Amino acid sequence: MQLDLNLLTALDALLEEGSVTGAAARLHVTAPAMSRSLGRIRKVTGDQILVRAGRGMLPTPRALAMRAEVHALVQQAHRLLSARQSLDLAALDRVFTVRWHDALTAACGTALTRAVREQAPGARLRLSAEPGTDTPESHRGEADLESSSGRSALPDVRHRLVGRDRLVVAVRPGHPLAEGPVSPERYAAAEHLTVSRRGSLRDSVDDALAARGLERRVVAAGPTAAFALRLVLDTDLVVTVPDAVTREARDHLGLLTLPTPLPLPDVPLYLLWHQRYDEDRAHIWLRDLATETVRALFSPPSA
Repeated sequence: MQLDLNLLTALDALLEEGSVTGAAARLHVTAPAMSRSLGRIRKVTGDQILVRAGRGMLPTPRALAMRAEVHALVQQAHRLLSARQSLDLAALDRVFTVRWHDALTAACGTALTRAVREQAPGARLRLSAEPGTDTPESHRGEADLESSSGRSALPDVRHRLVGRDRLVVAVRPGHPLAEGPVSPERYAAAEHLTVSRRGSLRDSVDDALAARGLERRVVAAGPTAAFALRLVLDTDLVVTVPDAVTREARDHLGLLTLPTPLPLPDVPLYLLWHQRYDEDRAHIWLRDLATETVRALFSPPSA
């Protein structure tokens, strides 16, 4: 059965006003038009809804039983279809899935969680591992917010550039590379570790070295920045990582940070979301909050 949902609005007005004339005035239609709507409602429900009682009309028991539910449905429809919904953060009850690179989660996850809890106590965060490539999940918008070093190849995924990170070299205290200036030749001669969820033993650093006629030896690939930094601490391996998102982890482990001995391009950092969330006011709040949190990584340290 196909139902005209406009009848819900008419039914709500009829039950609230208790008369055809009053309901017509409330909805700015003519009394004959409202009378026709009442006839259709009676046909659909199989109930008289309003019956004559002297000079007025009274609701039937069926109408009384459905009045509160009908009113709630109409109000909910208005909220759902309102072009400018207000956002009550104190009442927000929603689970957000944030799929970020492990280093970004480590660097910003605590601050983002704290900010969400302070502003919207009923909201919850699901921090999950980033797959590192366009996936069916990102295409369907199942993750609310993702991170990437590049724009998505999917036409329905939005992006926002939130920062550019420079690459630095991390080694253990006492590492031979830290003794004296780091030349491209000394850097290339060291044993290296890459960070790659796919286990790749090559990245953009190798291209920059090849342009100078140099080649490094990559002996291992770690799946996460946290694993790579821990491995560097216990070995003579060298890892080249983004500075801002790994700074806290490097400091916590007591690693030495050296400048790269050759020009390397900055690493852009994007936040990605599906276009279905463009006008979602709760999602706008989340991505603005996430943007503010991530950009704080790239701000100069306070005095």
